[in-house]
Amino acid sequence: SAFCRFLFLYANVFQKVFGVIIGKTDVRSFPDRKNIEIERFTFGFTVRDSAEFFINVSAWGGEAFISGLADSFSMGDCVIIENPLVSTKDPEKGDKFCPATPSHYRLLLTETHSQVSVCGDGASVERLLPLLHLPVKDNRDFYSLADIVANGQQLDGAVINVLAAVKLIGETKQFVTSDGRRGQRLELKLFDDSVSSFPLISWDREAIQLLQNLVPRETVLFVADAKMSFDSFRGSMVATVTSKTIITVNPDTREASLLFSYVKELSESGALDQDEALEDPPGGFQEQLHSLFNLDEFIIIWNLMMSSITAVFTVKQLKEKARENVEPFFCLAYGFVSKLDLDSSVSKVTAPESCTAFDLLVDVTDHTGTLQACSLRGPVAEQTLGCTIFPSARMKSGMRGTVLDCSLADPGEVKQSMSALLQEQ
Repeated sequence: SAFCRFLFLYANVFQKVFGVIIGKTDVRSFPDRKNIEIERFTFGFTVRDSAEFFINVSAWGGEAFISGLADSFSMGDCVIIENPLVSTKDPEKGDKFCPATPSHYRLLLTETHSQVSVCGDGASVERLLPLLHLPVKDNRDFYSLADIVANGQQLDGAVINVLAAVKLIGETKQFVTSDGRRGQRLELKLFDDSVSSFPLISWDREAIQLLQNLVPRETVLFVADAKMSFDSFRGSMVATVTSKTIITVNPDTREASLLFSYVKELSESGALDQDEALEDPPGGFQEQLHSLFNLDEFIIIWNLMMSSITAVFTVKQLKEKARENVEPFFCLAYGFVSKLDLDSSVSKVTAPESCTAFDLLVDVTDHTGTLQACSLRGPVAEQTLGCTIFPSARMKSGMRGTVLDCSLADPGEVKQSMSALLQEQ
């Protein structure tokens, strides 16, 4: 039978529709309202049949039906949906957690009436696949990464659109929550022509499957309705994929084409290779540790780790060891901040009342030399400066060190340590 276009759907009628999957959520379960001992399972997806129209679909039923249905197709597949119930959207209920759509309706799939199958008709699939590269929001309705950095905590909790390229893709981390539920987390580093690195985080298995297969430095994303939040540990803003988010890979837009040209030029010049060597890997050690504990627990554990570091190095010895070892190492160093580099960043130091983030470059000097472009960030920067600052969008090249802890040194301890080092030389 003929397919019904989303434009011509009517409420409370079973229809047959056809489209391409542009978004999908994980399977979840809830206790049945009538019998709390029984669990009901559900998941949702968003399907598009034209440049103008796309609609949300919700499936409900038993575990076997829902799990089997969810596993039968993926994002990017073209599907035929038979006998979905067309119902009017309710913004105050489940629809507020779904992607925004131009349709007044949503489709409901039931175990007894509905069926979804992957389309095998080549001509129909060929017509629908280009829709995967059309953003679901206006092409020009997005924030640059510099806009996000500049607005800082003013965007905390906001849902916005982002256009950026993929720089790095981290490893998917599996974990188990305190109540026994399994979860996963993936972090990407995005960049554009204004900011060299910005984190995008996903906790959703379906979104992770899409993101982890992207090609870094060759992929541009239009992320519609990403949630912005301030990460107190990093001291900067991060973007998170939610159930409302729709990700368009390599959008067919003028703005995306210009960004892709910039990425290609940067990659061919070798600038990305040099920058990537200095990049913190997504989900680095501190972030992995922080993800396992709450902030108070993390501070206690981190301080214990810092107190266990006993090796004392001069700047000269640090440089020599860094050249010999590619792996990170920890040590104590006595010196003074000889340069606080604010001009290299698009960030500004503001009054403590309005500070939001931090990422500074400092030079550390002792009697043997100077260690340039050390990263002073996080709570250490707050403690050292007495305020917070906006994060830097770029990092300098060359040898890089990170200040893990910074405090006023005891003069007697400094004299004793320096005397011992001088005797060794």
